[in-house]
Amino acid sequence: MDYNVTVKLHESLKDVEDRTCLVLDDDGPFLQRLARALTQRGFLVSAVSSAAEAKDIARMNPPAFAVLDLRLEDGSGLDVVEVLHRFRPEARAVILTGYGAIATAVAAVKAGAVDYLAKPAEVEDIVRALVNKGDGLPEPPENPMSADRVRWEHIQRVYELCNHNVSETARRLNMHRRTLQRILAKRAPR
Repeated sequence: MDYNVTVKLHESLKDVEDRTCLVLDDDGPFLQRLARALTQRGFLVSAVSSAAEAKDIARMNPPAFAVLDLRLEDGSGLDVVEVLHRFRPEARAVILTGYGAIATAVAAVKAGAVDYLAKPAEVEDIVRALVNKGDGLPEPPENPMSADRVRWEHIQRVYELCNHNVSETARRLNMHRRTLQRILAKRAPR
């Protein structure tokens, strides 16, 4: 699926000649929303849902920018970063992940990513990470997730990884099963 309709050029893209952007995520609805949002900000987006497709694009027509999910069913976004940098060394890639850990952040930067953002990331934060060429630290997010929301997101990811098995999730989180059931029954905190 290609979203090549430019709606409005984002302020930070005015001096950028090549605005091609590869977006890779195996979550279909998220992929479509992100591709649409980046297109509306002036990127020429190629959206794909598998590492194999992304590697093919990186080899045949390497984009200037890439937003890549870390964990995919058929590989890793880090593999795509390496292929992309082999064919276009100046490409700027951002890794998105729901599995935030220092080790994977370090691996992403070593592979050539310019930034590593935790899902759900705001589109403005993604654009800022893609086009920021300054050596300074990026500005902190305007709406950071609350500690309760971060905890809830982590519990949901582990629950998903355990194939929605409450007992296994509770064991891995070192939490009582009934406590976990109460947390899962509630709505996500803000």
